[in-house]
Amino acid sequence: MSTLNMMTRKEILETPDRGWGVDIGLFDSLVIVPGRSKHDSSFGVMSYVACKNEEPVAKLSGFSDVLHIDGISGLGDWSVETGYPIHIKPKGWSIDVLYKSKLLRLYPRSEWMLKVGLDVSSFEVIAVERKEHMK
Repeated sequence: MSTLNMMTRKEILETPDRGWGVDIGLFDSLVIVPGRSKHDSSFGVMSYVACKNEEPVAKLSGFSDVLHIDGISGLGDWSVETGYPIHIKPKGWSIDVLYKSKLLRLYPRSEWMLKVGLDVSSFEVIAVERKEHMK
């Protein structure tokens, strides 16, 4: 079993925060951590932990009530030039349960990496092609 799979919730939550506006680079999975407080929307809040190679690298958000997979409305990244979403390909998203912590892990097929936006109320995770960033 993987390192991440055998970590407790407490161990996963000990991952350092990324800090406001800090770019943590690309990673391959996102652990979803339900919070214990309530958002202004009356829904619960979530934190996320970015992981790379089965190791936690940064804790994200902490006050999000929504996770947008592949961006707002699932439309992917938005083009700065056109103001419209960039065409996106299917990612083959999966969610599993980490054995020891019982937290959910979100990840795309192996040819994709993940990136996130800022830590705001609605949290976005977007898949980008691995080959474009491995040059």
